[in-house]
Amino acid sequence: MSAGDDPRHYAQLLSAVYDAAMAGEKMPARPRSLISESWDRVLHAGVDPEADVADAGLDVGDIEARRHGSGLLAVLDDLTRGLDSVIADGDNILVVADAGGRVLWRSGAPRVLQRADRLGFVEGADWAENSVGTNAIGTALMSGRAVQVFSAEHFVRSHHSWTCAGAPIRDPRTGTLLGAVDVSGPAATIHPTTVALVDVVAKLAESQLRDHHRRTLDRLRSVAAPMLARLRGPALAVDDDGWVAALDEVTPLTRLSLPRQVSPGRVWLHSLGECDLEPLPGGWLVRVATEQRESSGTAIDLDLSDPRRPVVAVSGIAGSWTMRPSPRHAEILALLARHPDGQSAAALSRHLFGVDDRTITVRAEISRLRKHLGGLIAANPYRFADGVIVAVREEGRVADPTRDASAL
Repeated sequence: MSAGDDPRHYAQLLSAVYDAAMAGEKMPARPRSLISESWDRVLHAGVDPEADVADAGLDVGDIEARRHGSGLLAVLDDLTRGLDSVIADGDNILVVADAGGRVLWRSGAPRVLQRADRLGFVEGADWAENSVGTNAIGTALMSGRAVQVFSAEHFVRSHHSWTCAGAPIRDPRTGTLLGAVDVSGPAATIHPTTVALVDVVAKLAESQLRDHHRRTLDRLRSVAAPMLARLRGPALAVDDDGWVAALDEVTPLTRLSLPRQVSPGRVWLHSLGECDLEPLPGGWLVRVATEQRESSGTAIDLDLSDPRRPVVAVSGIAGSWTMRPSPRHAEILALLARHPDGQSAAALSRHLFGVDDRTITVRAEISRLRKHLGGLIAANPYRFADGVIVAVREEGRVADPTRDASAL
């Protein structure tokens, strides 16, 4: 629909096109290629256009875990501020979904939210194309571009009273999809230019993510620079994705290719040869190995003597650093220290919450913890990485620090 079109007439035309397409009859007009391609995909996925296909959504804990794991928390305020004017009149709602199409956040006037509730357009619901058919969230994620889905362009008939405008949000570092931002409301309330505004706000969010990454590298650089100054030989500091924060005696490069599973110790890196890796808060210290240098272990001192102020001290040959974990993260680290063979997500869930079905929440907590402790924590099952020396201090009692995590 263009700015000069009559929304009611356009909706009637789309309805006639939809009815003919679903009946396999000659259509009075051709749907837009974007919509036609989407209809083909959802037909192939087996979505029923006459069914109420919205799922029951996720529970509060799982929604919260997905929020923290989405990569979108850092730009949520920017998305909200950028689209405040669109929802200020109370006719539309703002929705942010993750890369899988799950609704993570939504806001708007209560009367519009209540209408969305009846469609199952709620936090935690799955709005991917293969779940609910053509819609601005799922179709933006599938097509990788900003889209507006007007009235009967929706594949499921019960959605025809709505119009949605959505745009994908990508991680500027890797180009991977993080999710989508969407403005939805009754068909007559959405202006054709809304999709352009939503697209601009999504791109501004990507710019904010880029700035956030720069600040993260700056923090990593501030920790790594003194260590690099004390070292002899080529070395560099990189974040968990291999982006370079600082280097010394190494040919300048922007990003280093790291192994899929990174852990402390000696590894072979294609561009540098044999290297020794030591964890840093939010990344890695990479030292190019020599024949005379042997890979050294990393030690963790987990001080729980004051439960209100737990402290983690990490030390290696290049230096040391500390972090103050949350009580929950301190509890997880203590559990891993007591179970050197590792713990599954279900087992950690039982320890932390008394039930074994909070695995998504556990994985989100581990993911946040690993952002600080890098490859010191291995997965499948969750445990301290091989070669990591762990000491735990609890109310004056100190575990034997000479044993590594595999022998605790």
